[in-house]
Amino acid sequence: MGKYQARVAGEVIAARATGRSVAGAQSAVRGAADGHRGNPQVTFTDPEVASAGMTERRAREAGLDVATVENDMAALAGTYVMRDDYLGRAKLVIDRGSDTVVGATFVGSGVADLVHSATTAIVARVPLSVLWHVVPSYPTASEVWLRLLETYRTQSYA
Repeated sequence: MGKYQARVAGEVIAARATGRSVAGAQSAVRGAADGHRGNPQVTFTDPEVASAGMTERRAREAGLDVATVENDMAALAGTYVMRDDYLGRAKLVIDRGSDTVVGATFVGSGVADLVHSATTAIVARVPLSVLWHVVPSYPTASEVWLRLLETYRTQSYA
């Protein structure tokens, strides 16, 4: 995040130093502020805890109409391949109004690698209808995305 913020600051400084319009740089600053919406974080413990975006509580406090969906990551073929005794959970916070992911949390071994896809989905505001067609590698832990979306679809149609 620090590197990202430094790039944005660099754009503003370079624009001002060369007398160029800072309009593009200001757009980057606005984008940076928006980027905090999907701010990724990882706690490298055993198990790891990785998240991006808002928690369910923060989303509700922000006035969003949210739904949540969770999955047991131990039930995935990809995590079984990683280790026989895998333990982990995944949770998405979905804004029903925009039909987008606004938050994601993963707990388990190796989940740090899952947070980038969550950050991408959140910052880019990728609709669930598009995420449905993003096929995860198999067998990997990223299969959790498919399981979460399947569960959400099942809950939505129930």
